[in-house]
Amino acid sequence: MTRLDRREFLLGGAAALAAGASVSAAPASKLAQRHQGFGAAATLWDLQADPRLGEAISTYCTQVVPVLELKWPMLRPNAHTFNFERADAILDFARDNDLTMRGHALAWYHDIPDWAKQIKDTRGVERAYVDHIGTVVSYYKDKLTSWDVVNEPIPDNPRSPKDRRDTFWTQHLGQNWIPLAFRTAAAADPFVKLAINEYDIESAKDSFIAKRAAYRHLIMDLLDQGVPLHAVGLQSHLHAELEIDTHGLAEFVTELRSWGLEVYVTELDVDDQKLTGNPAERDAIVAKRVNDLLTAISTSGPVRSILTWGLSDRYSWINGVFARADKQPNRPLPLDGEFKPKPFMDVISKFTKDA
Repeated sequence: MTRLDRREFLLGGAAALAAGASVSAAPASKLAQRHQGFGAAATLWDLQADPRLGEAISTYCTQVVPVLELKWPMLRPNAHTFNFERADAILDFARDNDLTMRGHALAWYHDIPDWAKQIKDTRGVERAYVDHIGTVVSYYKDKLTSWDVVNEPIPDNPRSPKDRRDTFWTQHLGQNWIPLAFRTAAAADPFVKLAINEYDIESAKDSFIAKRAAYRHLIMDLLDQGVPLHAVGLQSHLHAELEIDTHGLAEFVTELRSWGLEVYVTELDVDDQKLTGNPAERDAIVAKRVNDLLTAISTSGPVRSILTWGLSDRYSWINGVFARADKQPNRPLPLDGEFKPKPFMDVISKFTKDA
C-alpha cells in the first residue's frame, strides 16, 4: 500500500465508519487503546533502592517503561537464555500501581551483546534476531501497550534523506532489518502498538532538520512497503540552549497523523548544561522548551502519550554524561533531586490534564 493509498484507505475508513460499517486498520485491544497519559522510565535498581521513586511514579504517572530491563544484554545474556525476571518485576510494579507499561527496545544499533556479535553468517544473525523479537513480544503479548520496535535508525548527520545508520544489523541483514523487526513483532502480537523511535529532530539546527527529513523518508518507505507501523516516537532529548522548531515540528507531526500514525513523546528530558543562571532561571527555560515542544505536537491533535526518561533529577542519565562546567547538577526532569515538582511538571500537567 503506498502512502497515497494508505491515506485514501484511512479516509475511506472514516467514511465507512460514519455509514455504520466496520473498518480495522490498526490494533484495537483494550490495553493498546487505553489512554496512556504521562509516564516515566525507570530501572529496577533505582525502584528497589529508593522507595521515593516508586511513590513519585505512582503519584504522577499512568504508565512506565523500563530503561534497561527489556534491552538485549539484560534480557538475553546468551543465545540460549531469556531472563525476564527484572522486566517482570517492573511490570508487577506497574500493575500494583494501576499503571500501564510499554516496551523498549527490540532492535537497536547499540547494546548488542557479545554473543550476538560473534555470529558471523547472515542466516545465523537472522535466526537470532527473529528468535529474539518473536520470543520477547510473544512473552509479553497482551501485557504491554506498545513497543519501540526499532530504535535510532537514522545517523546523526545524514547527508541525504535516504541515509540510514550503519549498524551490526545492516551489515548482516541489509535495510531489511527494519521491516523484518516490525513484521516479526506483529506476528507475535497482532494487537500491541508498534513504534519506531528517534532523537534530535525537534530543534531548528541544520543537523536536526536533516535528520527529521531522513526520519520522514524512512517512515514513508516503511508505509509504502506495507510494514505494520502504528506509531512514531519522538524521543525529545532536548537541548535547553536550542529553540524548538515549532513550525517544522508541527508540520511533521501533522503529516504523520494524516498517514494514520500515532505520535508518542518517548524519552523527554532537557539537558541544561549550556545554560547560565540560577536554578530557577534554568528551570524556566527548560519548561519553555517542553511547552514549545508539546504545543507544536498538539497542533494537529492531543499528545496521548508523554514519557520522560526518568522522573527525578536524582536518577537522570544526563548528570552522568553531560556535566555542567560550574559543577552544579543538571536539572533535566519534572522533579528535582528531592522529588519536588518543578515548572517542567506544570507543563506536563497542562498537556495531560484530561488523561
